[in-house]
Amino acid sequence: MEDLLKSIAKLKKNNVGKTIDKRVKEFKSLGKQSSSELFKELCFCILTANFSAERSMKIQEQLGSDFLALSRKQLAGELKRLGHRFPNTRANYIVNVRKYAPSLKSTISSFDDERNARGWLVENIKGLGYKEASHFLRNIGYENLAIIDFHIVDLLCRYNLIERPKTLTRGKYLEIENLLRSIAVDAGLTLAELDLYLWYLETGKVLK
Repeated sequence: MEDLLKSIAKLKKNNVGKTIDKRVKEFKSLGKQSSSELFKELCFCILTANFSAERSMKIQEQLGSDFLALSRKQLAGELKRLGHRFPNTRANYIVNVRKYAPSLKSTISSFDDERNARGWLVENIKGLGYKEASHFLRNIGYENLAIIDFHIVDLLCRYNLIERPKTLTRGKYLEIENLLRSIAVDAGLTLAELDLYLWYLETGKVLK
């Protein structure tokens, strides 16, 4: 773990640290927006499952309010045109969860624990697993959940902090999240910040 902490400490002192600080402020600002704006971010996270986050960002920029307005068939057509890997499935997920759009902000804020909010999302929003639900909550300003995907698993394996899991079950996800939580404490970071540092170490990019 010491080598990883040293790598993070170096990044904190340069422009990567400044970029990450700015991105976290943007997340918190988004969390103050309307339920419809939060719904667009939810749609982004639905799109990222088994697909590129970077390409999902571009689709989100292109569609915007169309996530709320297009018919199922129209949305699937747009997702296909924009190159999504699963246009029909993702269109179905998005249209089916529109019923939560008007109350999304109040529903999420009603939970006094981020893990309970994540649990509600996983249970009620088809298309979201623990990773995507954590991603959504982080992107609207929550700070204490880990976003664990193959990039993060690869990095932790490279630093010999975990053995590569055959599958990322709920139990394994929470186990790795606890490890990341302890790394965040040692690094003086929130889990939201740590994810951005780890993502940069693995990909050389600061996305969202």
